[in-house]
Amino acid sequence: MPRFPRKVSKKYYRYIEPRAPQFPIPVLSLSLSLPPPNFLLTVIHIAISRSSDHMDKLVCMLLVLLVCPPFAFGGHDYAQALTKSILFFEAQRSGYLPHNQRVTWRAHSGLQDGKASGVDLVGGYYDAGDNVKFGLPMAFTVTMMSWSIIEYGKQMAASGEFGHAMEAVRWGTDYFIKAHPHPNVLYAEVGDGNTDHYCWQRPEDMTTDRHAYKIDSSNPGSDLAGETAAAMAAASIVFRRSDPAYAAQLLRHAYQLFDFADKYRGKYDSSVTVAQKYYRSISGYNDELLWAAAWLYQASNNQYYLDYLGRNGDSMGGTGWEMTEFGWDVKYAGVQTLVAKFLMQGKAGHHAPVFERYQQKAESFMCSCLGKGNTNVQKTPGGLIFRQRWNNMQFVTSASFLATVYSDYLASSGKNLRCNSGNVPPAELLSLAKSQVDYLLGDNPRATSYMVGYGSNFPQRVHHRGSSIVSIKVNPSFVSCRGGYATWFSSKRSDPNLLTGAVVGGPDAYDDFADERDNYEQTEPATYNNAPLLGILARLSGGHGGYNQLLPVVVPAPKPVVTKPQPSPNPKAIPSPASWSAPISIEQKMTKSWVANSKTYYRYSTVVTNKSNKSLNSLNLSISKLYGPIWGLTKSGDSYTFPSWLSSLSAGKSLEFVYIHSASPADVSVANYVLA
Repeated sequence: MPRFPRKVSKKYYRYIEPRAPQFPIPVLSLSLSLPPPNFLLTVIHIAISRSSDHMDKLVCMLLVLLVCPPFAFGGHDYAQALTKSILFFEAQRSGYLPHNQRVTWRAHSGLQDGKASGVDLVGGYYDAGDNVKFGLPMAFTVTMMSWSIIEYGKQMAASGEFGHAMEAVRWGTDYFIKAHPHPNVLYAEVGDGNTDHYCWQRPEDMTTDRHAYKIDSSNPGSDLAGETAAAMAAASIVFRRSDPAYAAQLLRHAYQLFDFADKYRGKYDSSVTVAQKYYRSISGYNDELLWAAAWLYQASNNQYYLDYLGRNGDSMGGTGWEMTEFGWDVKYAGVQTLVAKFLMQGKAGHHAPVFERYQQKAESFMCSCLGKGNTNVQKTPGGLIFRQRWNNMQFVTSASFLATVYSDYLASSGKNLRCNSGNVPPAELLSLAKSQVDYLLGDNPRATSYMVGYGSNFPQRVHHRGSSIVSIKVNPSFVSCRGGYATWFSSKRSDPNLLTGAVVGGPDAYDDFADERDNYEQTEPATYNNAPLLGILARLSGGHGGYNQLLPVVVPAPKPVVTKPQPSPNPKAIPSPASWSAPISIEQKMTKSWVANSKTYYRYSTVVTNKSNKSLNSLNLSISKLYGPIWGLTKSGDSYTFPSWLSSLSAGKSLEFVYIHSASPADVSVANYVLA
């Protein structure tokens, strides 16, 4: 699929021709970890194919590696990288900074945002190295941070980063609540990329235009509203246990935003044209509508959104697009991965044939990343996934995240990945993700870490206004619009402020990289580079976690949150989330609790009643968040059906089953049923 590159003012646009890979001094350092054999073969191939001038350096490097066996490949400190990755988001904060702000060289900024429009838009995140708040990439960032926590919050907690990760999500969702003042109004952007890129100023000194741009029923933006709905829905799962009231508030906004996106259809950049040069929606809005529906189903268990995925999968491209990328613009691979999860959980019901087509496309994406598909992703000689020269790392981290979660979904279901070459064990997907993260952290031909502050050789001249200009706390002298370019942008010195944890755009197709501030294609960081990385680093740091990934245990809800969508002026019929389906009711209650080995266990009784006037001949129940034994049902694949002694349930009759675990009630819903 074609990409639309982000640009800056033409006067400051500079294309750097790909160059032969260079071997800097750190490659020859005795502190270098020994790369795997295929890496050495790659280096040999590059050197031979480029120029004999590199051969002397190559010989020296190989001699060092061969005569220094004590410096064997020892892996990376993924927990440290996770800590730094989350810290980056504090450097991107806009608004009033909290008392516990850890990036101390930053200060308050954007304190008048939205005032001219009569709305409070203070807060949120700057997307990258500029001072604009772009709604679409910010929403995707929050969605991916939330997904990372939902899947790997337990591992984050083990690293002591669970609270920091939740704070990072909340900084975004607090802003989205402000940006969504009415059901059919959403503020899409604060600031103007054109005027912002004309200046090089700290956020604290901004003199650029802070106009607020919105979408509404007359100027729609289904892609933006859909992605923001997805972010709010995913975040509601994150806060469901720690702050149920806040989680319910987020879910209400998600319902409204989805209804707005679906009812008033259109591309947001057709309404907010100033966004076209920077975050143009090439893929349209169908992928975001499906993406939002998937997250709303996961957050609410509302059958309406599962049906939406089933009804619209073919017409909206969910079952048709065979993707080789995933990111802030194109969500199809993410939708396909989530729907494949629903299928493996036994939730598809009569939509199973459609959901199987979603899964086929999800697996096509995974196979393409492994180099075992119909159309495979391009990789650099050093093994990095390569999509485009401009901020390629965004595609690396997003694809690696999908590979990580899908690996765990497959492992939890006891299945293999199906590629053209045959079945592939789930571990290969995780190995792929690990190889990409290891490359990012320094296992590459340049021995360069593309995460600022990690390792000993990382970018020093990042394309980032805040980090490249002396902190206002050190020197409060005003930095003017053009003066910033003359004094700070053009400086060849290292950044005065360390942008810890920032993942920059990364190397080109030849593994080459120029650490120059004006080389924004390679040295500019972005929030959506880091967001998917949180989950991968948590997984690599904390291991699998010892539980079924199809039944996550990290942020379970104390009880199901039941919230009806707010109606639009002409509302459509949308059923509220519930754990029952039409003629079948489900009632749960705790009947006993006890403490054993300092852990509290609960016994739950669940009664399923046939409220119809017909015999219930077949029943499949979907049960998620179940972490203990169950009695009174028969396991059938990924769902549960009648016990062996019961073939049907007469009209008005009930059956009871019980289960025991040390958590809140499991989520029980009807997957499908057949009446006589």
